[in-house]
Amino acid sequence: MRPKGLGKGLNALLSEEVALNHQNEGIKMVDINEVEPNYDQPRKNFDQEELTELMASIQEHGILQPLIVRTKGDKYEIVAGERRYRAARLAKVREIPILIKDFDDKQVLEVALIENIQRSDLNSMELACAYSLLMERFDYTQEEVSKRVGKSRSEIANILRLLKLPTDIQQKVRDSILSYGQARAILTLKDASQQKEAVNYIIENDLTVRDTEKYIQQLINQEEISKRKELKKKEEVLERQQGNYVFINEVKENLQKSLGTKVNITQGKRKGKIEIEFYNHEELERILSKIQ
Repeated sequence: MRPKGLGKGLNALLSEEVALNHQNEGIKMVDINEVEPNYDQPRKNFDQEELTELMASIQEHGILQPLIVRTKGDKYEIVAGERRYRAARLAKVREIPILIKDFDDKQVLEVALIENIQRSDLNSMELACAYSLLMERFDYTQEEVSKRVGKSRSEIANILRLLKLPTDIQQKVRDSILSYGQARAILTLKDASQQKEAVNYIIENDLTVRDTEKYIQQLINQEEISKRKELKKKEEVLERQQGNYVFINEVKENLQKSLGTKVNITQGKRKGKIEIEFYNHEELERILSKIQ
């Protein structure tokens, strides 16, 4: 039975029959050291202030919702609930409630992804990495990813484009120094060095998304003007070269007719030369008489 689309919500997937191991079903308390985070957790940055608030809540009320885990060797790997796990460690909790599920690798990644998406916990860069991981790990197309996470294909495509940015710019998006809207605007610049210069200007001048879009458009317009000027200059040079070629060819043909022999004319940037062929002394005298 194929897992259902994640757009229906985390609870729908967690309750699906294919994902359950009925023998291990049920909440149990375990030593916190028996539980470890999922390496493929899409969310890489956890807000320290939020963790501190959750820690205080756990100290007062305990962990109200169990962590979803799967068995991994002699330990349990977190499928959903890493925030609670981190906050519990801060609160120095020794035992935590877990609910064991028999998820495969694909379902673990999908559940972790949708949990964060539904709670708006992932920034755009983390989403891009998560979508890319789904595609690389399980050969999903963008269309399949969109169905699994309940987002439009165009939205998936736009998020994935962030991975084309230089790594230092990606990090600024990940650190919320640049917004998703600003990053999308920067992507319209094709040159990496130009993108980096633009980012520095945006940050130094504290531009809004709208101001960033205007600034990037100005850069593109300036680049187009420069390209048109350069193209016009090349066309003018080509026209002059073509004009010179026609003129030199006419002179060459006229000289050949007049002198009755082969003539070659070459022209450089500053000087040129005319070569007149002759085969014997008498022909040379004949040519000289015509020139004189």
